[in-house]
Amino acid sequence: MAIYPYIGRAMRIGLGWIPFSLGDLLYVLIIVLALRFLMVHFKEVVTLSRKRYTQIFTALNIILAFFHVAWGFNYYREPLNEILDLNATYTDEELLRVTQQLVFTANELHRQLQLDDSLKVEFTRSQSELFKVAPSGFSNLGAVYPSLDYGPASVKKSLLTLPLTYMGYSGYLNPITGEAQTNGYINNYKTPVLILHEMSHQLGFAKENEANFIAVLAGMNHDDIYFQYSATIFALGYCLNDLGLKNPEQLELARSNMRVGILENYQDLRDFWEPYDDNIVEQISQKTYEIYLKANNQPDGMRTYSYVVALLVNYYK
Repeated sequence: MAIYPYIGRAMRIGLGWIPFSLGDLLYVLIIVLALRFLMVHFKEVVTLSRKRYTQIFTALNIILAFFHVAWGFNYYREPLNEILDLNATYTDEELLRVTQQLVFTANELHRQLQLDDSLKVEFTRSQSELFKVAPSGFSNLGAVYPSLDYGPASVKKSLLTLPLTYMGYSGYLNPITGEAQTNGYINNYKTPVLILHEMSHQLGFAKENEANFIAVLAGMNHDDIYFQYSATIFALGYCLNDLGLKNPEQLELARSNMRVGILENYQDLRDFWEPYDDNIVEQISQKTYEIYLKANNQPDGMRTYSYVVALLVNYYK
């Protein structure tokens, strides 16, 4: 949508200076007010009071209209592969070639960051520090693609990190305030590319797969080698998963050519999520988000990694 860049920039200018997540506070306030409304007017709601249902229906329509104007129409924008003039399909040979390229790059970056082949790269900077340097990746991209020039920042650790973790989410964009929220507990290889992913949403790339690809571009073009490494092995992970489905033997060969420390970085992320895997909160939230995505022009829901691979392969082949 042509108008969204101005809306998004205005939101970031207006709220980026606030050091905490205003959007999270609004969510809490909305939940409290909704519960209070149900408690005070429970009898009228249960007895199908026409007046109360009219009020609820009107309020929901106002919220829905604001959501679409402020954010939701981005789900219907022109596909990213058409914007960048990339094919949406790829051959097994092209996938293998790009995977090998990414393995080589990942090994070189790992070697620069960690002398011991068997050890993971340590990510010790806080998220707050990473927030400050993250925009330069988009600045570098903006020189080639003006639409990817990020501008003023509004990236914050979520005040709701605990429930966010149990729900299985690394972060989210608040469509009401335009703030990019990150899971404050995550401190591993995923952190830099996670920040770039949420910032990509702020540029109007609503679809998860497209935001992942833009985050990879911004990370690989970043001046900071940790961002480069984060984005590279994130992209490599997608290609390895797809390669495993198409050619398990080539997957094993690719893994054998990788420095062991890269695999340890992957394991570090799995270890983070393991205590929260498959709890009832996650099951409900993931199912709800799946329905949300399908209702917003993403018919494959969260199972859209093949499109990310298509963008990566056709961009880097």
